[in-house]
Amino acid sequence: MRKILQFNKINIQRDLLMLLIIGGLYSLGIFLSNTFVNVYLWKQSGEYHTIAIYNLGIYIAQPLTFILAGKLAKKIDRIIVLRLGVIFLSLFFLCVLLIGERVGTYNFMLGCLLGIGYGFYWLAFNVLTFEITEPDTRDFFNGFLGVLQSFGGMIWPLLAGIVIAKMSKNSGYTAIFTASFILFICAVIFSFFLKRRQAEGKFEFIKVIKEGRYNKNWQRILNAHVFQGLREGIFLFVITIWVYLITKSEFALGIFNFVLSGISVIFYFISIKFIKYNLRKKAIFFGGIVLYLAIYIIVFEMTYIHLLIYAVVIGIAHPIINVPYVSMTYDVIGRARFAKELRVEYIVVRELFVNIGRITSILIFLLIISMYQADKVIPVLIILFGAGHLFIYPFIKNIHLRSHQKEVMVKNQLSDEKNR
Repeated sequence: MRKILQFNKINIQRDLLMLLIIGGLYSLGIFLSNTFVNVYLWKQSGEYHTIAIYNLGIYIAQPLTFILAGKLAKKIDRIIVLRLGVIFLSLFFLCVLLIGERVGTYNFMLGCLLGIGYGFYWLAFNVLTFEITEPDTRDFFNGFLGVLQSFGGMIWPLLAGIVIAKMSKNSGYTAIFTASFILFICAVIFSFFLKRRQAEGKFEFIKVIKEGRYNKNWQRILNAHVFQGLREGIFLFVITIWVYLITKSEFALGIFNFVLSGISVIFYFISIKFIKYNLRKKAIFFGGIVLYLAIYIIVFEMTYIHLLIYAVVIGIAHPIINVPYVSMTYDVIGRARFAKELRVEYIVVRELFVNIGRITSILIFLLIISMYQADKVIPVLIILFGAGHLFIYPFIKNIHLRSHQKEVMVKNQLSDEKNR
């Protein structure tokens, strides 16, 4: 494939650049609107239960859709699967607009619709990432994608907050959902510039799950993803609601995301530059500790200033842990048995384990707040599930990709990585 750019001595191919653009447009569309969906639901219902059920719908539908999308990706061009994801995401925002003030009544349905969109989109995007990137370009791709995502999270929620604050009633929400729809259409247009890619063979989902019995690196990375999901399950909506409850302002929420993502942009660049292969595990360990300690900035005394400080700290920690962690995950898959034929299944199983963690944390959240006063127990749950990323390191520290490769060669179970 023809090189069109060079960055830091890394050759950038056309498909890699197109995938980055699509990922960037998706991030802009999601950050412009989805940041405020939880707040929109809160304003209609005023209950944590409603928000949690909505997010539970996302995390149940997403892995189920991943399995369906994986089967489709073995039969049709996975670019079509990517477009299906964008279509369902567009339908989600359209339904939110049409339902209006009754969104709390249809929270689970809306969550499922969004989860379906996520499932189709991220299955296709992750498989394309695996196919288009190589070990020497993955850190660049993941880091630069993080920059684009952070830029989207920095600018667009702030802009959306201003628009919502300036416009009357729900007209601001209508405007930003429309803008998101346009960005999704642009993502579809750029997808036509990607080379058509179609896998062959049967969809062997169970075979890849069982692979953990033989490939300890694969089992370790899956276990790490469960703990990643435990943290993400409730953090992805509780912090947003806290910011809104403290400030009663969508504009203040936009400022929070601006600070968080602005710091992340800087540290994604730093991570790309300095976190090399031999520093991956140390970076994951350090990032996990910082991410957990950040909780104590807000959990005992919460003001808007404390929340902004928290945004700064996690804006530093997330890039430090995400760049090496995502790259290590793809490297483990790339060196696994039958990686070429079953790359789709490997991505599906990884997503399944992340969502097992997310669903578990939300179900526990719903159980606890049904038994105790929400405001009293949520800080405890934040401390408990906030430790999720701390448990990533104990699993990944024993992943030895080079030694694993030698072991496979000795047993004559050659990885398909050489055929990719």
